[in-house]
Amino acid sequence: MVNFRKLSLLISILASFFVLLSLHSRSSACTLIVASGRATASGRPLMWKNRDTAQLLNKLMYFKGEKYNFIGLVDSDDEAGKEIWAGLNDRGLAIMNSQADDLAVIEKKYDGSGNGAFMKLALGLCATVDDFEKLLQKEKGKWDLAANFGVIDAEGRACFFETSSEYYTRFDADDKKVAPFGYIVRTNFSYTSPDYLQGGGFIRFERMSHLAEAARAEGRLGVRFILQEAARDLNHEKLHSFPLNRPLPDDPSRPLYINTNDTINRNSTAAAVVFEGAPSPERADLATMWVLLGQPITIAAIPVWPASGQVPAVASAPGKETCPLNAFSRKLVQYLYPDRRGRMPQYLNINRLRTYGGEGVLSKIMRIENQVLEKAGAQLRAWENRKESAARVAAFQEALAEFVRQNLYQEFPDIR
Repeated sequence: MVNFRKLSLLISILASFFVLLSLHSRSSACTLIVASGRATASGRPLMWKNRDTAQLLNKLMYFKGEKYNFIGLVDSDDEAGKEIWAGLNDRGLAIMNSQADDLAVIEKKYDGSGNGAFMKLALGLCATVDDFEKLLQKEKGKWDLAANFGVIDAEGRACFFETSSEYYTRFDADDKKVAPFGYIVRTNFSYTSPDYLQGGGFIRFERMSHLAEAARAEGRLGVRFILQEAARDLNHEKLHSFPLNRPLPDDPSRPLYINTNDTINRNSTAAAVVFEGAPSPERADLATMWVLLGQPITIAAIPVWPASGQVPAVASAPGKETCPLNAFSRKLVQYLYPDRRGRMPQYLNINRLRTYGGEGVLSKIMRIENQVLEKAGAQLRAWENRKESAARVAAFQEALAEFVRQNLYQEFPDIR
């Protein structure tokens, strides 16, 4: 005879478990790529991270490190900037990570809680990928780490380090045995784990692998491709869904929705960062950090350079506040994910995305971003001929960031 009370209790416990599991996977997921110069359109190393996390409010901070100064992406409520989730220093070294639960040392109850603080340490101490590897060797066993660390430098190196608290393995994008086409994709599992099934992000890994393969073959693997195609991708690899091309319902009371849990642009994507490496160690100042301070489909990118000695006002905020660009993005997210019931915050309203203002959200954002890409590209070409002062670099990046803010407010007057 079935004991319905026990059965009901068991179902309740299992439901709670899977909800918690879902929240955990959402809070620790990211999609990344590192590419060597032989794979990129510019001939320079490239690195990208879509940051998926439960900490949806993000901003930039400028730091004076022990040896090198740097700009880092931080949680907005991290007032002291104790943890960095992606960053670039003034020697041209950039670092990022994805959580890799399958590398956590369970016996020690480790879960990778030291990942962010370790990246901050590295940005202040390391000038090259080799320096970072030496830091890993020196600090072995001292940190709670479970990450795929991506690192590029001004010498042209581009690597992943699958890292636990006990060991690490280096994967070099210039090693043809490791990366035949010059790039490496990672999500939230590792190849050196004793049990990779403890990881995650397999659907996103497959999708990004296909996107990167096509872009590399077409000579398009660069900043623009990452920002405007990969980071904002809404196609589900397994369902073969293409929501930007599907016919919209005729009945406006029954709009098209998609679940963005397993797409690259996710409902939990808090920010995206793209790093384009320097042409040489002597011109480390030309390494560029492109930042989307919000879910990629809701914000335009801005460039920043550590040589400026600061971050733009609209990308920063005092105390535990979030920055103006991120605040705008969150407002637009609320518009695009309007149903707050149950799990409906995971569902994106495609009708709103494609029809806002008559042309759609992405058309408006791309128009702004394309102008920023053109302005920044022209300035970088001028800087190649002469090294600019910190004050002028700061003024230029401030002007571009303010240009983005003003144009977002103009294009989306009812979102603020």
